[in-house]
Amino acid sequence: MALLRAGEVVALPTETVYGLAADVYNANAVAKVFETKERPHFDPLIVHLPSREMLDFVARTDSRLARELMDKFWPGPLTIVLPRREAIPDIVTAGLETVAVRMSAHPVFREIISVFGGPLAAPSANRFGRISPTSAQHVKDELAGRIPLIVDDGATTHGIESTIVRVMNDTIEILRQGPIAAKALRQLGRVRVNAPDGSVIAPGQMATHYAPRTKLILVEKLEDFLSPPSKRIGALAFASASTSFAALRQLSRRGDVREAAANLFRMLRELDNENLDFIVAERVPNEDVGIAINERLKRGATPDARAPLE
Repeated sequence: MALLRAGEVVALPTETVYGLAADVYNANAVAKVFETKERPHFDPLIVHLPSREMLDFVARTDSRLARELMDKFWPGPLTIVLPRREAIPDIVTAGLETVAVRMSAHPVFREIISVFGGPLAAPSANRFGRISPTSAQHVKDELAGRIPLIVDDGATTHGIESTIVRVMNDTIEILRQGPIAAKALRQLGRVRVNAPDGSVIAPGQMATHYAPRTKLILVEKLEDFLSPPSKRIGALAFASASTSFAALRQLSRRGDVREAAANLFRMLRELDNENLDFIVAERVPNEDVGIAINERLKRGATPDARAPLE
């Protein structure tokens, strides 16, 4: 707590991925987040709230539908983009007139932010563009020597970043896919997926992101992939198994997309450490949280090696 109050950055567990936390109102502390991650300043940060009552100090909530989303999904892995309050430093929002906010359901994160007593900016605790961390060891691998403290509470639950939405004309617009899928959101109203046009209107919208160092290729089915000779190839399978690869990871042997999401970034990191020539990733069923997994794989793939993921 003393570190956060002193303007330092600290890695904390959330239910999605580990976050790199700093005092929202301390622009110098937030600047350390960008510097530590090597994150471009045009990419805004998510603001985490200690309580629903704190929201009015961060954003305006004129939308009835936005409030209904909070009632149903907070605390939890849903980030909502809202009109910002002037008290939020420009560095947090990348100069936008909106701010992305959420309330984490992770008990350790909630205890820390409650004692801190104010909102925290907390993007994923990794270097920009790399695979997001789902354990304290992943944070250490990425940021050792760059931050003073990593709070270890084991593996995260969801394994991928929060869903990000905004309300536009009484419609819930998905800006980033995540654990809360469109099917769940439709219980409250109309839903549409934002079609990226190159502009950054929320965190996590970069075209290339979540990338391993090793070249990553996407395929529909591993069994259809023709392996080049004399290459060390790793495979990231959904549920299928094959012995024809130098290294294999199965996201979910029982074919469960939520288990696959929880394992995604950890298994990508494991393959990335296998000294491979490239990794072949198999598309998962494009339903529920599987849509978010496929989005992460698409953006993590080497640009000239992407397979269609319609």
